[in-house]
Amino acid sequence: MSLAVWALNKALTPLIQRGALTLILPSGQRLSFGPGESGIVIARLTDNAAVWALLLDPDLKTGELFTDGRLVMERGTIYDFLSLILDNDGEENPSPIVRAFDRFRTATQLWRQRNDPGRSRRNVAHHYDLGDDLYALFLDPDWQYSCAYFEYPGQSLADAQLAKKRHIAAKLLLEPHHRVLDIGCGWGGLALYLVGVADVAKVLGVTLSEEQIARAQDRARAAGLADRARFALTDYRAVEGQFDRIVSVGMFEHVGLGNYETFFQTCRERLADDGVMLLHTIGCSDEPSVTNPWITRYIFPGGHLPSLSDILKAVERSGLIVADIEVLRLHYADTLRAWRTAFMARRAEAVAMFDERFCRMWEFYLAMSETAFRYEQVVVFQLQLMRRQDSAPRTRDYLAAAEADLRARENAISIGDR
Repeated sequence: MSLAVWALNKALTPLIQRGALTLILPSGQRLSFGPGESGIVIARLTDNAAVWALLLDPDLKTGELFTDGRLVMERGTIYDFLSLILDNDGEENPSPIVRAFDRFRTATQLWRQRNDPGRSRRNVAHHYDLGDDLYALFLDPDWQYSCAYFEYPGQSLADAQLAKKRHIAAKLLLEPHHRVLDIGCGWGGLALYLVGVADVAKVLGVTLSEEQIARAQDRARAAGLADRARFALTDYRAVEGQFDRIVSVGMFEHVGLGNYETFFQTCRERLADDGVMLLHTIGCSDEPSVTNPWITRYIFPGGHLPSLSDILKAVERSGLIVADIEVLRLHYADTLRAWRTAFMARRAEAVAMFDERFCRMWEFYLAMSETAFRYEQVVVFQLQLMRRQDSAPRTRDYLAAAEADLRARENAISIGDR
């Protein structure tokens, strides 16, 4: 038995306790793991260096090997492969080398997340300025690129994204005279909902993506809302003035661990004395940890998935008050499944835009993200924050009434458009 075969057996035999995995080595030798007789996943490693890369640093190298065509799926998809591994992850005992990589990444993560304004803009461009044609392949018609809110099984992605906007708007306790700051506004969908449906006076949406800002501005003009929904290519640290409400959806993941106190202190300074803020962010429901190195190298440079304790320490130091916390479990897994299904259905179009390697990278990104939300402690936090104790009702009863009112407004607008 070669050293590589011995090492694979030692790593995978205790790990795969459910399902079945077959690995085909470069020599043609087959190694089988797990008790399952159906749903077998078969993967092939094309060269000996790939075998050792997978053994020594699986968190980084699995994605690299699949992207480079050195980890090839012979039966099942990369989603099936990752599901099998992560569904068994509770039995895993990482090797000393894997633990050493984790300790090194933990020790250096603040350096890698030093997201000053210039670096933040480059990090945003790396992902969000790939071209709107790419995102049109899989996003819903409102271009919501964050976790949807599924109110019932089988709800369409478009309806679940509308429900997300409605749920957030309800938590903001909006009034017609309110001025709202949307930090990380994306393509403008939430801002346009706040002025078009919730009927607030003004929204300022800020982003560092040139392509997002252009589409958001075009959408506001087309809807006749440009005088109330304004969008600016601006870092959150450069925003001036005060706002009655602040909302941030899917942006906090890009702030960087070392900038949390700056973020919340800035939000406190921008928030009116009786203001309310809603933060919607991906996070981890377990103890603080390092974010997956493949994701931060290839997909979201400078990103970090915080634990709740990471967030709350910075909130407390800012002087903001935590009024409410909701944890959305599995909603993002279902969102990502819808995105992955749509992307794979139009994969040939993505290949024509980019190339085969890029599409393997994005398939891995969508599959890996979905499995993380489905099998690991990755969730979405919604934090309602304020400066004064009396800025929100004492119970959550207001939420159902606010959502019902917003739903009635949506229906009235829909009927009026027919």
